[in-house]
Amino acid sequence: MLIATERLVLRRFRPGDAPVLAAYRSDPDVARYQSWDAPFPLLRAETAVANFIASDPDRPGWFQYAVERTADRVLVGDVAVHLHDNLQQAEIGFTVAKEHQRHGYAREAVSAVLDRLFRLQGLHKVAGECDSRNVASASLMERLGFIREGLLRQQTYIKGEWTDDLIYGLLSDEWLLR
Repeated sequence: MLIATERLVLRRFRPGDAPVLAAYRSDPDVARYQSWDAPFPLLRAETAVANFIASDPDRPGWFQYAVERTADRVLVGDVAVHLHDNLQQAEIGFTVAKEHQRHGYAREAVSAVLDRLFRLQGLHKVAGECDSRNVASASLMERLGFIREGLLRQQTYIKGEWTDDLIYGLLSDEWLLR
């Protein structure tokens, strides 16, 4: 289940990761377009990590990869995958701590997860969704080859407002032919 890249290791979360998860999820800039609110208490992070540990990347449902920088073993973020019941489709999401953004870690980590999903698990399609104001996430998906498939107007009521969602998709043929 371990995925290694040039600078990162994507691995299962461990109990000791909870304080770092709580810290970066408590950053208002990181939480802005996410489903959780800042601050993100340590107890909530411990519960989340326990759930992450109990999940399986090869079974339907959510699995969260811890993204660790190889050089110093620092947790820089996470990549979430929701594997559908048909085992042919998934949805992907990603979060990087503010101090580790703009270093290419998200692109490297998401690319490695996509490679696993398409090459090893044989998925047909991976989808991504983000708040339309989240330019960084939309841009990353586009750089990875995702195609914008739609705009859902005022789709999500979150943090006291209606938001538009961008919908992206990437087919296995598009990924494998890169």
